[in-house]
Amino acid sequence: MQDWQHGGFGLYVHWPFCEAKCPYCDFNSHVTSGIDQVRWARALCSEIERVGKLTKGRVLNSVFFGGGTPSLMLPETVYAILETVRRTWPLANDVEITLEANPRSVEAGRFRGYSDAGVNRVSMGVQALNDPDLRRLGRLHDVAEARQAFDVARSVFDRVSFDLIYARQDQTRDAWRAELTEALAMAVDHLSLYQLTIEGGTAFGDRYARGGLKGLPDEDLGADLYEMTQDLCDAAGMSAYEVSNHARAGAESRHNLIYWQYGDYAGVGPGAHGRLTLGGLKQATIAWSSPGKWLATAEAGSGEMSTEHVSPRDMVSEYLMMGLRISAGLDLVRLDAILPDALDTEIVSRLEALGLIWRRDGRMGTTARGRLVLNSVVAELIPD
Repeated sequence: MQDWQHGGFGLYVHWPFCEAKCPYCDFNSHVTSGIDQVRWARALCSEIERVGKLTKGRVLNSVFFGGGTPSLMLPETVYAILETVRRTWPLANDVEITLEANPRSVEAGRFRGYSDAGVNRVSMGVQALNDPDLRRLGRLHDVAEARQAFDVARSVFDRVSFDLIYARQDQTRDAWRAELTEALAMAVDHLSLYQLTIEGGTAFGDRYARGGLKGLPDEDLGADLYEMTQDLCDAAGMSAYEVSNHARAGAESRHNLIYWQYGDYAGVGPGAHGRLTLGGLKQATIAWSSPGKWLATAEAGSGEMSTEHVSPRDMVSEYLMMGLRISAGLDLVRLDAILPDALDTEIVSRLEALGLIWRRDGRMGTTARGRLVLNSVVAELIPD
């Protein structure tokens, strides 16, 4: 058994176009008009076929259309891509095919078209359930539009998730408790709940650097909001299976679990990253991020900008970064098979004594307290 088979195999398809650029977003997204969707579908399909030749015979567990705003894709574009996927790999019986959607681009007819093409799960970027904060976050939709879009998605798909951002400017504990309670009443089976992070190179990052982003929570309030989130979701039967992701039992995102369980995934589209085990060696792939550059190179034969071998030491680091995010933790036998004696036993024992990690049944994970300082825990464990 090759290492990647512990986590499975998925495909990520990046659609880089958005209606507007959100000020907190550091994803590879671009605002443009007049997209030739037939040309883009052809290029994405050719990239899938190229990767398919390298991974022939693998069973594909998941497909994820991310962005950008994939719900700006025509159903015909999604259909062409998924037809190519079906010709390229055998699909798992329970294959999960997710499409990210923006509430403004949700139409019942378009969603039925996605369903007919093979999409069976939608992840919706709601982000807030009050209009002033939606405007602050640069979102073009309002709460009424978000609720209407969510209802449309539920009428078409059995599996619907949505995202909220918390620890927003001037957000109080009581305000977040009320908003999350409302979200849990809406939720079908999955919620992604992210603390607002200020990234360099974003509009919020620039504003923050100038001292213009007021009202952000301090560390104590951020920790309180996180703990409240866990308590409310636990009580509602939507416990965290990953630091920021909550689901009813059995409704976890299979695609994201491939990342967190350190499986293999192909990434196609501008700026997409991949991890593919080829010839027994883990490879990190990165596609050109500029849509124009990617399109031209994909049409010429390959949209990849770089492919690099991932060393066993780096594999251990990546597995630690991914596996310690999920409540199930990581497999210590597998970790040792990648690189024997990679973990410093003294550091592990110290973190365990501090109540930051647990070890049992051949696995290791972070405690609720450890997840509050996850980056520090991972930094301690990563081998020098």
